Parts: sequence; structure tokens; C-alpha cells
Amino acid sequence: MPRPASLTHWGAFTADVRDGDLASVSPAEGDADPSPLLGNLPGSIRHRSRITGPAVRRGWLEHGPGPTDVRGADEFVAVSWDELTELLADELSRVVDAHGNEAIYGGSYGWASAGRFHHAQSQVHRFLKMLGGYTFSRHSYSLGATGVIMPRVVGTHDDLFKRSTDWNVIAAHTDLMVCFGGVAMKNTAINHGGTTAHPARDALRRLRERGGRIVSFSPLRDDVDGDCEWLAPVPGTDVAIMLALAYVLATESLVDRAFLDRYCTGYDRFERYVLGLDDGVPKSPEWVEPICGLPADQLTELARRMASSRTLVTVSWSLQRVRHGEQAPWMGLTLAAMLGQIGFPGGGFGHGYGSMNEPGLPPLRCRLPALPQGLNPVRSFIPVAAVSDMLLHPGEPFDFNGLRLTYPDIRLVYWAGGNPFHHHQDIPRLRRALGRPDTIVVHEPYWTAMAKHADIVVPSTTAYEREDFSGSRNDPMFVAMPALTEPYADARDDYATFSALAHRLGFGEQFTEGRTARQWLAHLYEKWSAELDFDVPTFEEFWSTGSLRLPTEDGLSLLGDFRADPVANRLGTPSGRIEIFSADIDGFGYDDCAGHPRWYEPQEWLGGARAADHPLHLVANQPSSRLHGQLDGGATSQASKVQGREPIRIHPEAADRRGIVDGDVVRVFNDRGACLAGAVLDDRLRPDVVQLPTGAWYDPADAADVDAMCVHGNPNVLTADVGTSSLAQGCTGAHVLVEIEKFTGTLPPVRAHEPPVILHR
Repeated sequence: MPRPASLTHWGAFTADVRDGDLASVSPAEGDADPSPLLGNLPGSIRHRSRITGPAVRRGWLEHGPGPTDVRGADEFVAVSWDELTELLADELSRVVDAHGNEAIYGGSYGWASAGRFHHAQSQVHRFLKMLGGYTFSRHSYSLGATGVIMPRVVGTHDDLFKRSTDWNVIAAHTDLMVCFGGVAMKNTAINHGGTTAHPARDALRRLRERGGRIVSFSPLRDDVDGDCEWLAPVPGTDVAIMLALAYVLATESLVDRAFLDRYCTGYDRFERYVLGLDDGVPKSPEWVEPICGLPADQLTELARRMASSRTLVTVSWSLQRVRHGEQAPWMGLTLAAMLGQIGFPGGGFGHGYGSMNEPGLPPLRCRLPALPQGLNPVRSFIPVAAVSDMLLHPGEPFDFNGLRLTYPDIRLVYWAGGNPFHHHQDIPRLRRALGRPDTIVVHEPYWTAMAKHADIVVPSTTAYEREDFSGSRNDPMFVAMPALTEPYADARDDYATFSALAHRLGFGEQFTEGRTARQWLAHLYEKWSAELDFDVPTFEEFWSTGSLRLPTEDGLSLLGDFRADPVANRLGTPSGRIEIFSADIDGFGYDDCAGHPRWYEPQEWLGGARAADHPLHLVANQPSSRLHGQLDGGATSQASKVQGREPIRIHPEAADRRGIVDGDVVRVFNDRGACLAGAVLDDRLRPDVVQLPTGAWYDPADAADVDAMCVHGNPNVLTADVGTSSLAQGCTGAHVLVEIEKFTGTLPPVRAHEPPVILHR
């Protein structure tokens, strides 16, 4: 049979389809560095964790909506689509009539499919807006701190990724790439709307061949593949290290003051802090050495090299997923500004290289087709990582980005296209929070932990059971995504679900505009193509061909236009320049985010009091075997497991002190919770650091106990649910202190991918 092509977040592929499933997949031609995550696709459509039909939690069906402590442990009852539509429509009407639209939280945070029409968030947000609105979330778990601080500093945060310095420019011009958080190749497989090329590895190869050098500040050696100068500081001390580098530049007259005077504001205030003129603490390499564990003379020599080379300072996204996470990208940009190379080819600043396959890729010269969502009549919102706080503390005030806001009283949570048990911290607290609303609705193809905590479960199709198209703003290929097989069991497209609900609630024509899903694809394509200033084929021609190459802006250097003319291309900040000191932030009076970058001692770090009881620093980074928690049951993800548990990397010295050998199942714990994981001994990390990736599906030993140990290895039973600062309230789940011991009891089974009990009437 023919081998149809489609697209995932981690690459385009061709597939052999047999018996309603993907039997095998192959990377699309032309991908020089295809992602191994494609190996999770075979068998995914008919995986045992698929939701086969509509289901309602038994307690909700028997007793009606209301708070409960049994979500996640109850049985489900199979219902028909007609019954589900009636129940859900009636409950939405009840909540709106009794409590107002503000009482609906349209969470729906997650990547879902790469498709642009069947994109789950677009569908649910369009539906809820037409219903009358909903409480929404701002920013992302990945970039919660960056999304708030960088618009204050450079007037935007999107352009740091969308219009970042091109990989080809880096390969040709960068002499020294100083990477805080490394440049992890595993993450360059991924892009929101799909990706068809992976150029990062080749670009770094060309940089090295030209004589360029890479310096990686990371507790993990493999945060840079290949040759680099690996400096492994105490985790969480990157900002202090950058301050020490800035001190050398300032005291040895290596600062480009002409650049600072013309393109920046507030440097003098910041320099006083670096020199210790006000607090009496010079932020010198000697000051930082006992904090970060790196020799002072090594940092001094590096600062001099940075000033004498074409230097690119990069900060990974992971560094802002900690307490005071606003400081790392702000300080990295400030350090680059002191060098005066921002806007020059191969120099300046980068945020997110090695965090996703977007920074370094040329942006499209046009936008992409998108489903219109309309306006939300409700203005109530929260920072995305504050969902537990919102559910647990209705009516209480909170700070965010200079505002004093109030948490709404949420009665119904509507989730489509995401799994907060992957993203959110302190899962026991999240479970308590999810017990408070009257009703939780989840659209899902799979029985994830979030689906198991729902009251109404809507079985969605996967991207391979429906027609769509997709592309990314930094990828030249726009790709048709034909349905590869029929929908599994009784699954439906979200569009079909929302269309039926909208008709039942009286706004069906408004929601559908009289179009089928295929007609929407043609309509969106034709409307988009009519606005372009270049010719593209008709929709039917595009669909027949399967892909379309779009023009890109090649050769960009971040803020190059601003460098060329700072008046004509002034930034979107109050000063129009880079704000090393922000009078606005200073005016907020926050004690956890000052008006310029500074060092705040972390709460979770090896230099603090908590380390006495929890002497290992756990890095909870992104997995190499899957995207977040997607397709955790797939072959690539499962092959990485140790005795069925998520692998945790431990330095041989730390393992030996605890009597742990390679392949042991270990208990990872702190005062918040515990999980089991499989020990992998590895000397490519600091001896006092362990690494347990996120994304193992949450699997409590006792589903009825919110504090139960996760037997599968989800690190978010260990992480603290606290915001980055009063400014951004971003996610802080990247770092946590733990202890580890060999697990000697009877190993509990892993049931993460097993469906709950389904009762049939």
C-alpha cells in the first residue's frame, strides 16, 4: 500500500499502516538529523491506554456535580455520545447560570497535535468564547518567567526565538559560544507546529571545524554533544556566575560603554550593584567561587576571552524554571550588552538554543493559517502555573506583573489537549486542588492521569485519524496531514464534539459556520493564500502534492535592525532601549524581583539548609525518549525504562555511598513526596546531582491516597508548587533537593498505561 506522509512535533514521516494502526514509520526525506522519538508512533493508535468511548465518573453520575476526594480513584461508566452531549451541555448551562462564565477554567495547556485546525486549544477556546467566555491562563510552563521579564527588558519575548540569530550565522561567525544550561540536542527535535529539519547539530559541527569554541555551564555533561569546555557549577548559581563575569568586564575596562550609552538604559545602577558600592559585596570571581564551586581564576580568564572574541551568550529555558527564574535571561542579556556585540553576526545573546527547534531557524515571511477563536468576554486570568493556587484559594489576592489580582471561584475545569500531571509541580497538592471543583471535563485520546481525574471523559482522535495541515513559524515546509486510518473505537474529533455541544447550546451555526472539518481546511487555506504577496497552489493542488515550501528570512542576527538604527527600530520598552534597569519593575516594590538583575539565594540548592537532609540536587529536565509525557507507552520511551520505571542518572560516587548499583530500583524522596525510579550510573554529571526527566505518567501506589508514592518515576511528586517571583509567578519545577535509597521492598506493578475500571450498563 502507499506510504502516506504526515507530521509530528518532532518531525515529518512516512508510515506503513496496517490493521488500523501505524506498523512502522520512517523519517521524511531530507531530514539530516531525524528524531528517535518517531519510534514511539508504531502501535500508538490502538495502544491499550486509548480511550475507547465516552465515559463519566460513577460518583458524578450517581450523585451529581460537586467537590470530592475520590477523583483519580473512582470507576467510570460508559455512556453514549448523545448522553455525554446532554450531560455536558446541561452542566455547562448550570455553571454559567448559577456562577457565571468566570467560574469555568479553560485550562487546556499542552501541545496536543501539530495540526492547525484540530489543534485542541484552538478548538476548546473558540467554543468557550462563544459560550460566553471563561477564565484563562497566561504564558507557559516552559517560559513563564521569560514571558513576563523579557517584554519589560527588550519589549518582546517572541522575537528572542522567532527572530533569533540564525544557526548558519553562528556557524560562520561565532568564535565563542558561552552556554548557560548547555545546548541539549535532544530538545532540538521539537517544534510546536511540527518540524521538518533539524540543523543544530550540523551548525555546531561547522562552528567547531572553523575553530569556534563552546563553553557549557551545566551540571550535565551531555547538555552539549561533542567537544566543549564543560564547567559544572552548583546548580542554580548561573546568575551569580554571570555577575562575576560582569565584574571582571567592569573592573578591567572591558565593557563597551558606547554600546551601553546608545542602546541601553540603567547600566550605571546595575554596575553599582556588581561592584558592591551599595551593599559592600563586590560580585567578583572570588565572591562566587564558594557559591558555585568553580575556580575564580577560571572565570576571570573566561571573561577576558569573551571580551576578545566574537561571543554569543546563551541561556537555556530551563534556567528560568526555578525560583527567581526571571534573573537568568535578564542577566544573560545584560552580560551580552556589556560586551557590546548585540546585533553583530555571531555575537550578542540567545535564549533557548537547545531548548526547542525554533531558536536559530529562519522565520517565515508570512503567517500561517489558523482557526479564528474570537474574543473572550471574560477578563479573569491566572499565570498558567498557578492552577492549584487558584482552585485552592478562591477569592484570595495575588501579585502578577505589577497587578494585584484575585483568584476566581472555579466550578468547572475544561481541559483539552494537555496533561497537567506532566507540567505541574507538587502533584499531591494538585490532586487536592482538583478535588475542589464541581466538575472536571477532559478531552483525551489516552487514559492519562488527568483523564483518570476527570468527571466527564471525551475520547478524542489522534492526529493520524483525521485530516489537517500544519507548519511552524520557523520551518519552511507547510505540510498536509491526511488521515492515515479510521478513528479508533468510538473516538471523535474535538471539532465534532464541540459542534454537537454548540448546537445543543444554541450557537451551532456560529461555531461551525456551516462547514465540515474538510471545508474548514479549504476555507482557512484559501483565506490565507489570498492575503499572501506570492503565489501558492490551490488547496486541492496543495493537498495532492502534500507539502508547500514557504519563503523565510535567512541570515538574521538577534536585534540586528535595532543595532543598525535604534531610533527607527526602537524597542517596545518605555525607553525604547534595552532596560538593564527597569524603573517599572523597581516601582512594583517586590522583594523577590528588583529593578535590575541580581543574585537571590535559591530555596532548593546545595548551599542551603535543606541540603542537610536532602543532599542530592535533582534536575528534572525534558526527556530524550519522548516529548513531555506524550506516547510514554511507545517503544522508544519504554526502551529507556529500568524495570519499568523512569531512569534516574546517578554519579557512581553517589551511588556507591548508598549501596546502589546500575539497574537497581531506587526510592527518590524528600519532605513533599516520593517516587520509584531505575538507577543508571553515569559519570557525566556532578557527583551531587541526579537527573530524572519529566514525563513518566503519574502512577500512585494507592490511587485513593493523594500522598501515595509514584511507582513509575514522575518527579513532580517532589517539586515545590511556588512561583518564580511576584513578577511572573512562573513554573519552578526544574530543580529540587532529594535523597535516594535502594528500594528493598516488593516492587509494585506499573499501571500507568492501564485504563480504569469501566462499567457498562
